[in-house]
Amino acid sequence: MAKTSEEPRRDPAGDGLLAPGNCVLALIDFQPGQYATVRSSPVELIDLNVRALCELATAFEVPVVLSTVGVDMGVNEGTVDFIRRALTGVEEIDRTGVNAWEDADFRAAVEATGRSRVVVAGLWTEVCVTFPTLDMLAAGYRVYPVVDAIGGVSETAHRAAIGRMTQAGASPVTAVGWGCELMRNWARPEADGLRRVMSWYFPRLRELSDTR
Repeated sequence: MAKTSEEPRRDPAGDGLLAPGNCVLALIDFQPGQYATVRSSPVELIDLNVRALCELATAFEVPVVLSTVGVDMGVNEGTVDFIRRALTGVEEIDRTGVNAWEDADFRAAVEATGRSRVVVAGLWTEVCVTFPTLDMLAAGYRVYPVVDAIGGVSETAHRAAIGRMTQAGASPVTAVGWGCELMRNWARPEADGLRRVMSWYFPRLRELSDTR
């Protein structure tokens, strides 16, 4: 018998995997000043995966918390334009501190979603991703750093930070892997959201691979 229908859907609350109904995406400090110092990965690859995160969150209606540092103080520029365009209507939460979890507005935004699983990406890996990840884990959240959508000041710093977060209990994911986890079944109508991302993602990934 041909299989053309999806399997029964799990309750997101008890699902062991990430699902549109049980997670929030946090994007932290994707600002020009931070980009200028990233050396662990080509920024074009980071941008490719961050764009995928933004479009997947929109397609699967995952809430997004977007944060910056030092904009109100006048020392940094805000979130880079391509992310702002991809996340229409999502307001930036500016901070003075490097640890987003220490900012009351950031914490309140995450808590307001009612989600206990946080998918996180940001610049730098060793600071702006690691510090809130460790604090969120301590607060009882399950945290998923998107390892191909983050970057550090060196490859060593990036790798050490991934190790530190993983050892503390974080679960590393990748951008497209997260998309597949959200989609789960090709027979679902919303699977077209992942198909749309894949239609530009893999051609662009090949272009970047060919130039390296």
